[in-house]
Amino acid sequence: MERKIITTSDGSTTIQIVDWNEQYHSIHGAIQEAYHVFIKYGLSLFEHQTLNILEIGFGTGLNAIITSIECKNYHLVINYVGVEAYPVKSEEIAQLNYIEQLKAVDFKDQFIKMHSGSWETARKLADNFTLTKQQKFFTEITDIDAYHLIYFDAFGARVQPELWTEAIFLIMYKALKENGVLVTYAAKGSVRRAMLAVGFLVEKLPGPPGKREMLRARKVSLNS
Repeated sequence: MERKIITTSDGSTTIQIVDWNEQYHSIHGAIQEAYHVFIKYGLSLFEHQTLNILEIGFGTGLNAIITSIECKNYHLVINYVGVEAYPVKSEEIAQLNYIEQLKAVDFKDQFIKMHSGSWETARKLADNFTLTKQQKFFTEITDIDAYHLIYFDAFGARVQPELWTEAIFLIMYKALKENGVLVTYAAKGSVRRAMLAVGFLVEKLPGPPGKREMLRARKVSLNS
């Protein structure tokens, strides 16, 4: 399928899959969306701890680098696992402007290492940030009670509805620790119902630019 680099409304770039008319990030602002969905309504819930994060759709590494940048603000030590079946090509990564747009020149080497490093191996990229990239399908995730937070950033249900089913969210539910949180940009009724069906407590939240709503799901403790 044809792929090209496009610039989104906030000046940050993303990859567009032309045949699907689908992007890795919102055309209304890739960086804005990442901060709104995954930092404001996800990462900010946690402070002063060691945090295990699972990203569903590692993609361009935008969510990972922003999370690493924000580690210090929330006093976190993060173990970050990014799952991706089809890694982005190095020549595409080279065309992304995240470091410039984030004004994060101190993280340029870290961003490069995120993509140049080997898969399936934990790599300590900073004192407070360790990354493990796993090349596999989401259905192959078998972790149990492993993560405090999941960034669910798969391609949309319009083009890949099989990634937004009860079967997938049951895998996510099992992978989370009790009281763990899953955040996603999606807000479709079918997605919310699939989350509810596997046991999540689900709330609608204001969406990022260009979207009215988004979803946050919690694995509620049996003792709550």
